[in-house]
Amino acid sequence: MSRSREILEKQKAFFEEGGSLSLGVRDAALDKLYRAIKKNEDKILAALTMDLGKSATEGFMCEVGLALSEITHMRKHLRRFAAPKRVPTPLTNFHSASRIRMVPKGNVLIMSPWNYPFLLTLSPVIAALAAGNTVMVKPSAYAPATSEVIADMLSQTFDEEYVACITGGRAENQELLSLKFDHIFFTGSQNVGKEVLRKAAEHLTPVTLELGGKSPCVVDASANLKLAARRIVFGKYLNCGQTCVAPDYILCEEYVKDELLELIKKEIVRQFGKKPLDNKDYGKIINEKHFKRVLGLLDEKKLVFGGESDEAALKIAPAVMDDVSFEDAVMKEEIFGPVLPILTFKKIEEVRKIVESHAHPLAMYVFSRNRDNINYLLNRCRFGGGCINDVVVHLATPEMPFGGFGESGMGAYHGKFGFETFSHKCSILDKKCWIDLPMRYQPYRKLHVAMLRFFLK
Repeated sequence: MSRSREILEKQKAFFEEGGSLSLGVRDAALDKLYRAIKKNEDKILAALTMDLGKSATEGFMCEVGLALSEITHMRKHLRRFAAPKRVPTPLTNFHSASRIRMVPKGNVLIMSPWNYPFLLTLSPVIAALAAGNTVMVKPSAYAPATSEVIADMLSQTFDEEYVACITGGRAENQELLSLKFDHIFFTGSQNVGKEVLRKAAEHLTPVTLELGGKSPCVVDASANLKLAARRIVFGKYLNCGQTCVAPDYILCEEYVKDELLELIKKEIVRQFGKKPLDNKDYGKIINEKHFKRVLGLLDEKKLVFGGESDEAALKIAPAVMDDVSFEDAVMKEEIFGPVLPILTFKKIEEVRKIVESHAHPLAMYVFSRNRDNINYLLNRCRFGGGCINDVVVHLATPEMPFGGFGESGMGAYHGKFGFETFSHKCSILDKKCWIDLPMRYQPYRKLHVAMLRFFLK
């Protein structure tokens, strides 16, 4: 028996014995996890620097701090999230009470990506534990330093019958996907997401897929261009562009494009310096394979700013491309790197056609002070989530669900929505015994039929 299968069998037994069910156990688990993260904070931040070149500030702001905040939010609202919800009961079920109970799904598998290897591992773990499940975690092999810290931290904090971490590569992934879990939560690429869905279908296992896509950033002529440039540069080049909700490309109203372009250039220098490759706080590409892939998307004829590279350090300076079309290589796949193409439009209707004629993106951003344009795009375009006059930061709000739409994913999490993702909503009708209406029983009489028609009209 493989180690993965052996651990899953232990977790099934632990769950069947009710080891993870009580709210006291769940709250204690979240408290232990919080304290473990605080204890290992320096190791986590160092690992993020080793894997992705993230500075300690960025590592805390975008990963460790958000995980701690998620635990605090979940503990504060745990009893409310778990409480049965009473709902109205129709007269046909007089006299009874109807409630929806939040039941743990059971034994869950969480497979996380390499771009935010700590946050995107721990955030679903937090939700799964709060909902009363056991958890098996499979972090990405592409972020080995962070994966090792996570594995050590979890093994020192929990018994493997409750929470276990499996490290490794494709062989371990395939082994885990061959097992029968009660839920699989996957964050990563669309291609791997399809494979996860195929494997889960063999066991009819429900799946949450957090994928990616080419997230557009729309800038119309009414926008505060200076502020738009500042916020776009922040969100695009954060983590060296390796953010699933980063603005993938700009759709700019034609006659303000040149002004926006110049402001973006100035903002890149302002935020990263004249030599970004020498900036110790600017991250790196995860590995050589992705480094070469991103460089391959750069068209020197359309490159108007940046793009210098250092292969030894796996760094690519923030790059901007102009006069781009959907025929260019950079527009045929999610960039997932520090390259920002700029396209233009003349009428807002063109934006809708562009967005809706391509795969549904994980995010969409609109910079505008024209409320008609904003409402038009929000009403007519389909995407996972987004911001008005900002980028990326919508995912830091625990009161809102985060997830994709269509090709960019299925299901959502964060806060209450994460709790619900890892719970089954079980409907219970509590019927009283002091009355029993005869209309549903045979033999059917005219009075009974009349009563049925009265109640069910």
